[in-house]
Amino acid sequence: MAPTSTTAPVPNAAEILRARYTRRLPGRLADLTGPAHGTVDLPLHVVWSGRRSFDVDRPRARMGLYRTVLAEGQREDLTGFLNRDLLIGQWPVLRTLISSVIRDVWEDAFPELGTARATAA
Repeated sequence: MAPTSTTAPVPNAAEILRARYTRRLPGRLADLTGPAHGTVDLPLHVVWSGRRSFDVDRPRARMGLYRTVLAEGQREDLTGFLNRDLLIGQWPVLRTLISSVIRDVWEDAFPELGTARATAA
């Protein structure tokens, strides 16, 4: 008798990434209480090579910080390093610089980000 195999559907990479980023989301944007000014030094578990220090007052540096934290940060990193008002303000540009999976997870969870995009257009 030949062995039978029950194969479960294998999720694709986008589904795996979507689930991973969804688990990291804060409960609400108001939980993003990171600094609005000054310098942020990211820990090694968020950025393990390259630039680790970012000046939040410089828009390009802040954009790099937010891209890195959105992609690599855990929930505690998101809430500790990202600032709600700064995220909403730069979302129209930031959303074009992050992966579509991250963008979709954040916009699905927080409709006000979609509103920020529409307002900037």
